[in-house]
Amino acid sequence: MLLALGIAYGLLVVVAAIFQRRLIYFPRTIPPELAEPAAASNGLVPWRNPAGQIIGWKLPAASAPTASVLIAHGNAGCAIDRGYLAGPIHDAAAVDVYVLEYPGYGARGGLPGKQVFFAAGEEAFGLMPNGRPKYLVRFHPAADLGKYQGPVKMVIAGADEIIPPMSGQKLFAEYHGPKDLQVISGARHNDVAAQSPDWWRQTFSFWRQNHPANPGRSP
Repeated sequence: MLLALGIAYGLLVVVAAIFQRRLIYFPRTIPPELAEPAAASNGLVPWRNPAGQIIGWKLPAASAPTASVLIAHGNAGCAIDRGYLAGPIHDAAAVDVYVLEYPGYGARGGLPGKQVFFAAGEEAFGLMPNGRPKYLVRFHPAADLGKYQGPVKMVIAGADEIIPPMSGQKLFAEYHGPKDLQVISGARHNDVAAQSPDWWRQTFSFWRQNHPANPGRSP
């Protein structure tokens, strides 16, 4: 009886964990043989780790790159769907744009999970070229900003239905490094990600002016 109850409880925990994951993560999966053609149609080339696994996609700079940008996208879709993010960044400056593919998303194997995503992000950031600036679009701000003092651009959707705008305002107020805030009035959660190349040029300008290599500059 006790053994049967233990097995039943274990199965219940597994089912609950799977159900919880499905409430948080909404990946779009792609057969591996279709992933590269789909990415190529958006100008993306495979980004591989030393083991030869595709960990994301790269939009190479049109000229000699001056920096690298890593995009860590949201909890739905997949990296190939992020052309609306990568394209304007690519057009705004001579940068290589990398879009991280999460485990369990697109054609990448594995299961979604918070710690799995962090590990994938750490690996991806470490594989970006050294010797030139690295910029990160989207990330885990509440935890990561406590260990970072560089320039931060914050964008808040004024009518965000998922993350209350007040949370972003609090995060901005508590950050003590160079910072710039933009509140887009009336914008909902998914309305702020796509910005124009001109917007990104202004953002790059802010980042560069306040980079540690340029001491004494103000926001």
